[in-house]
Amino acid sequence: MRILVTGSSGWLGQSLVPRLQRDGHLVTGLDPEPGPTTAIVGSVVDRAMVGRLMREQGIEAVVHAAARHKPHIETHDNSEFVAVNVQGTLNLLEEAVAPGSRVDRFIFTSTTSLMISQRIRDGKAGGAREAIWIDETLSPLEPRNIYGVTKRAAEELCRLFHHLHRLPILILRTSRFFPEADDMAHAIAQSDENTKANEFLFRRLTVEDAAESHVVALDRAQELGFDTFIISSMTPFSPSDCGELLVDAPSVVARYFPGYRKLYAQRGWTMFDSIDRVYDPGKAQRKLGFVCKTGFREVLESLA
Repeated sequence: MRILVTGSSGWLGQSLVPRLQRDGHLVTGLDPEPGPTTAIVGSVVDRAMVGRLMREQGIEAVVHAAARHKPHIETHDNSEFVAVNVQGTLNLLEEAVAPGSRVDRFIFTSTTSLMISQRIRDGKAGGAREAIWIDETLSPLEPRNIYGVTKRAAEELCRLFHHLHRLPILILRTSRFFPEADDMAHAIAQSDENTKANEFLFRRLTVEDAAESHVVALDRAQELGFDTFIISSMTPFSPSDCGELLVDAPSVVARYFPGYRKLYAQRGWTMFDSIDRVYDPGKAQRKLGFVCKTGFREVLESLA
């Protein structure tokens, strides 16, 4: 299959492009930044270039991972987010359904960040009595920053183009897999490695698993038609844990992993006192047939 991967020089693209190539696909990487996994240096904002590229390369599938991300909020203005995240997505969709296009599936890399309203973000400080259990039925969606707003708008463009043109489109709302340090308030008490290990309980996955979810989505897109999936490591928790997670997360973790405290103590690590949200990737397991290989259990095994 001839696949266009946007954002190919990014953290996900660097893993996804070679993964697809190992399966024998002909992959064209597109990114404004040059890199070993990028064949074409350019931006999705340039529709003429996008259309020419897709025609000349005979592109049959698109994985749209290019975006302005949350860290860019401090360095780029709102119009840049709209240009890349919204107009760029529209450009790709328009060219995917243009006369003569060979594209028969489209995978959009979205984010769980768009599911977090200010109320959820405030958590216990805002009067919450339990952690929020987050799956694809969560509504209303009220993104709290320009990143979330523009990714939500791009999702709606995907929905519209499937409705109008029947283009198979799967939306993958990935949780955290980036290498940068965490920005959570309670991360101040933990090292970056400790923080990320804790997050595998409720809102993190490896970049390798993120890449693999896109491989699976490409394979299943035509069968499924259109759908949205949370992509994150499987949580050991259940909704019945949400009350205690907010007030005493270490005790809940100890019930599921009795030996974690000893392993953590050996490294001088600690668990978050409170966990205010849990992403449930169960739908991806049931309907997409995807489960992350790495979760908190595997993290503990590596510590042992």
